[in-house]
Amino acid sequence: MIKLRSCLFLMIVLIGCAAQENYAPQNGDIIFHTSTSSQSKAIQLATNSPYSHMGIVYIQDGKPFVFEAVQPVKSTPLAEWIERGEGNHFVVKRLKDASERLTPDILKRMKSAGDTIAGKDYDLYFEWSDNRIYCSELVWKVYDRAADIQLGELQTISEFDLSHPIVAAKIKERFNGSIPADETVISPAAIFNSPELITFYQQ
Repeated sequence: MIKLRSCLFLMIVLIGCAAQENYAPQNGDIIFHTSTSSQSKAIQLATNSPYSHMGIVYIQDGKPFVFEAVQPVKSTPLAEWIERGEGNHFVVKRLKDASERLTPDILKRMKSAGDTIAGKDYDLYFEWSDNRIYCSELVWKVYDRAADIQLGELQTISEFDLSHPIVAAKIKERFNGSIPADETVISPAAIFNSPELITFYQQ
């Protein structure tokens, strides 16, 4: 059984490595994929976007990781992160003029901003406080606080399309049917469509 598990883990790593072999990661890249989590479809429907999860790429000791809000907020090896998405498909966005705007000092500040939320619980209720953090909130706040760059327009929950039965079911599950309509939120779709970003790579 242990040998079988080891083989499966190796296969997962090799698949992820193959998917990333043509992508040259750079500090500060923003990476998106379609999560296989239970809430993914509801997020896609509510925000009219194929992508439901995202994070920030950093190079650590020569290896690429994705700083992301899961349970808990943490850094995940890039190959492992890619493998978690549907079909190993992912899209990388990069800040316009990243080489000029993401200076070593700014990147250091971004990592420091991330350190203040690392280890926090994932936010199932999409609140704007720092008590718990969700994926697009992590990306938006790190860029805003460290680089004074706002990626995508903030919205309220009431601005999303909440009409689909899958979305309604998730709202009932999380909020007992009564959502905080005026809660400030940032969606993966809003960041994906930010004019501050260019599409650098997709697999």
